[in-house]
Amino acid sequence: MSELITAELVDLDLSAETKDAAARSLAERMVTSGRVTDLEGFLADIAAREAQMPTGLDGGIGIPHCRSEHVTEPTLAFGRSASGIDFGAPDGPADLIFLIAAPAGGDADHLSILSTLARHLMDETFTGALRSATEPERTAALIRGDAPAASEPGAVPEPSAASEPDAAPEPSAEPGPERDAEPQATADAAPTTATADGRPAGGAPTEAPAEAAPAQAAPFRIVAITSCPTGIAHTYMAAEALEKAGQAAGVEVFVETQGSAGFKRLDPQLVADADGVIFAHDVEVREKERFAGKPTVDVGVKAGINRPAELIAEVRQKAAHGEVSAPARAAAPMDKGADAGDGFATRLRKWLMTGVSYMVPFVAAGGLLIALAFAIGGYTINKAPSVAEHFIWTESTSWAALLFQIGGVAFGFLVPVLAGFIAYGMADRPGLVPGFVGGAIALTINAGFLGGLIAGLIAGAVVMAIQRVRIPPVLRGIMPVVVIPLISSAIVGFLMFLVIGKPIAALQKGLTDWLSGLTGANAIILGVILGLMMCFDLGGPLNKVAYAFAVGGLANPNEGSLKVMAAVMAAGMVPPLAMALATTVRGRLFTKAERENGKAAWVLGASFITEGAIPFAAADPLRVIPSAMAGGAVTGALSMAFGCTLRAPHGGIFVVPLIGQPLLYLLAIAAGTAVSTALVILLKGLRKPPSGHPAPAPSDDESGVPIAA
Repeated sequence: MSELITAELVDLDLSAETKDAAARSLAERMVTSGRVTDLEGFLADIAAREAQMPTGLDGGIGIPHCRSEHVTEPTLAFGRSASGIDFGAPDGPADLIFLIAAPAGGDADHLSILSTLARHLMDETFTGALRSATEPERTAALIRGDAPAASEPGAVPEPSAASEPDAAPEPSAEPGPERDAEPQATADAAPTTATADGRPAGGAPTEAPAEAAPAQAAPFRIVAITSCPTGIAHTYMAAEALEKAGQAAGVEVFVETQGSAGFKRLDPQLVADADGVIFAHDVEVREKERFAGKPTVDVGVKAGINRPAELIAEVRQKAAHGEVSAPARAAAPMDKGADAGDGFATRLRKWLMTGVSYMVPFVAAGGLLIALAFAIGGYTINKAPSVAEHFIWTESTSWAALLFQIGGVAFGFLVPVLAGFIAYGMADRPGLVPGFVGGAIALTINAGFLGGLIAGLIAGAVVMAIQRVRIPPVLRGIMPVVVIPLISSAIVGFLMFLVIGKPIAALQKGLTDWLSGLTGANAIILGVILGLMMCFDLGGPLNKVAYAFAVGGLANPNEGSLKVMAAVMAAGMVPPLAMALATTVRGRLFTKAERENGKAAWVLGASFITEGAIPFAAADPLRVIPSAMAGGAVTGALSMAFGCTLRAPHGGIFVVPLIGQPLLYLLAIAAGTAVSTALVILLKGLRKPPSGHPAPAPSDDESGVPIAA
C-alpha cells in the first residue's frame, strides 16, 4: 500500500471559501494521484457523510471523511486555509483541513486513520507544527510520523496515523507531568496514563527507582469511558484529553474508547482498583454495571475534550467525600452528558425515539410477512386455523397462513418492545424488565400502542427513582439482577393493571373508533398533518412519530387505521421522488453530485425511504424542506380523500397490490411529487447569484456550490 499522505496531497495555501469547495480541491489532488477514480461520486459520498453530522472540531480543525467505492486505498489529504472555512464547529472556522478517504470495505483502515489522527489533534505541538510548516514534504512527513513535530533536539516523531484505532501515542521525549507537577516531583515519580491495553499513554516512566518507591503514596487512579455518536473523532480526542490532564494532575488515567471499531474492555482488576470513574459519552456506555459503586462523573463527550482537568478534580472531590454511584445506575446517556440546554422535551423525544428505533425491525418483519400472506391467501387468511395443527404442504393457503401467523407473532412484540426500549433509553438495562412487563400488560388490557408508550415512560421513571436510593454496600451486588427488576415490575404492573391502564385503554379505544369513523374533511385534515410530519425532517424524530402512530394502528387494523397507514407511506415517498424528478427536468439548478444523487432518489422514493432526500435538504434546506412538506401534505390529503388503505407497514410501490384503491393511491403520490417538484424548481430558480458574480452557465465541471438558474 502507498504512503497515507504524500507532498502532492498537501495544500498549504488552500484558497477555498466553503467546505464543499475545500473538499473538491483536496479530492482533486487524490484523483490526480490515482487514489480516487470518480471525483463527483466521491464528493457525493463526502456530502452524504457531512449531512449526517458536521465534521468540524474545536481548535480550528475540519475532518471531512467518508468511505467510498471510488477510493482505491486509504488516503489523507491536508489543506491549510488562511481565512478559515466553516465546518460547523462551535468555536468557529477551521484552518486545518484533513480530507480522509477509505475504500468502501475498508472500515478498519478508515477508523484507524480517523481515531489516531483525532488523538494527534489534541497535541498542540502537532497542530502548531502544521500551522507553521512551510514545505509540503515536511507537512506530509509530520502527519505520517516520519518527522518530529517539535524542533528541539531529540524530539521523537509522532506515531503514524495508520496505527490501530485504540493505540495511544508513543512516549514523547519531553516529559509530560513534570511541567505542571509540584517542584519537588521528578520524572521518576510521575504517574502514567494508559489506554485499555495497559500501555503508557504519556511520557512518564512506568517504574520508579526502588529507593523512591516506599516514600511515594499510590497515585489516585481513574478509569474512563469515552464515546460519541459516530464513535470516531470525539471519542479518541476525549480519551487523549483525559490522559494528558491525568499526567498534569499526577493521576493515573486508564481509558476505554467505545468507538465504531468496537472496544477493548478495561482489565477487570483495573476497574476494581480504581478510585473513581469518568464517563464522557453521548451514547450508551456499554456494560456500565462494571463501574457501579464508585465515585462517578457522568458528562458529554465534549466536556471530556474541553474541560478534562475539571472532571478529574470533580471525581477526586467525590471520592474524598465518599460519594459513590448507585449500583448499575444508568441514567440514559441522552440525559447525562447532554448540553445544558437540553430540556425535558428534548430528552423525552430521545427516549421515545429509542423505543421506536428498536420497534421498527419488528414492524418490517411482521408487517411485510402479514402483507405477503394477504397477497397469497386473500384477506380471509386471518381466519385460517393454526398451522401447528393444520398444514398442507401442497396448498398455497397453508403457506399463506404460515406467513400470516409468523408475522402475527412478530407484531405481537411491537408494544412490549416499544415500552421496553423506551425504559431502556431512560434507565439503561435495568429498565428492560419492567418496560417489557408494562408493554405486555398494555396488550393484555387492550391499551395498545398508547399504553405501551406510557408503560415505557413509567417503567423508566420507576427504575430511575429506585436507583437514586442509597443502598448498603452489602446489597449492591443483587440490585441489578434481583431487587430492581422485582420492585420495578411490581410497581409498573400495579399501575398498569389497577390505576392508569383502564383509562389509557378507554382512550385507545376512543382513538381507534375515531379513526374508524373518519370521513370527509376530518380525514383530509389528518392526512395533511401526517404528510407535513413525514416530510418535515425526512426520516428524523417527527417523521418517526407519525410512522409509529400509523404502525400502532396496524396491531388492531380497521378501516381508519389502514387509511392512516396508506397516507403516511404515500407522503413519505414524495420528497425523494420530487428531488429525483427535479434533477431530471431542471438539472442545471443542481450540482453534478446532486444529479447523481437524484438517480438514486428514484429507487429510494419508490421504496418508501424518505431519507433519500436528505442530501438535497442538507445542501439547501430553506428551499427543499418547505417544498417537500407542501407535496407531502397534498399527498396525505388526497390519499385520505380517496379512501386508500394499506395493510403493509413498508414497501413503497412494491406493495401496491395490497393497497385499497391502488390507482388513486398512485395518483395521490404523483400529485404530491409534482407539487414538490414545481415548488423546489421555482424557489431555486428565483435565487440570485452572489453580488458581483454572474450566474455561470451549466457544465459538467460545476462546483459543489449550487448554480443559479
